[in-house]
Amino acid sequence: MAKAKVGESAPDFSLPWTGEGDFALAGHRGRWVVLAFYPGDFTPTCTKQFCNYRDGRDQIDDLDAAVVGISPQDVDSHLRFIAEHGLTVPLAADVDKSVAKAYGVLAPGGGFVRRAIFVVDPEGVIRYRKVALVGLGFEDADDLRSALDQARAAA
Repeated sequence: MAKAKVGESAPDFSLPWTGEGDFALAGHRGRWVVLAFYPGDFTPTCTKQFCNYRDGRDQIDDLDAAVVGISPQDVDSHLRFIAEHGLTVPLAADVDKSVAKAYGVLAPGGGFVRRAIFVVDPEGVIRYRKVALVGLGFEDADDLRSALDQARAAA
C-alpha cells in the first residue's frame, strides 16, 4: 500500500464533495490544504470531530487554509451528516477508497479508513502527516492550528 510521506508531493485527486463541482487538490495550489480523513459519517468519534470543527469555526476560518473531510461515504450521506449536525467543514466522497489508499490510510485488509490529518503546502508538498492506529481520538481545531504552524515552519 502506498504511504504518502512528509516532504513528498501529495498524491493528486479529484472527488465529489459537498461544495461546488468536485474537490481537486491541484485546484488548491497556491494555498495550504488540510485533508482530514475519517472512517465514517454518523459514527460517534467522527461526529465529535466534525462538531468540534463546527464549534471552533472561527479557529478553522483563521487557519487560512482549505480544510476538507474525506471518507468513503457518498455525497448524499455527507449532506445528511452535515444537515443533522450543522457541520461547517465540507466533506468529500472517496467511495472506492482510492484516495485513502494513495495516502496510505487504509487499515490492513482495506476494510476501513484510518483517521488521519495531512497538511499540504501551496506547492503541493506534504508538510505534516498524522495517522491514528486506533480511531478513538481525533485532532481538534487547536490541533489543526498546531499542525499548520508546524507545517509552515517546516516549509
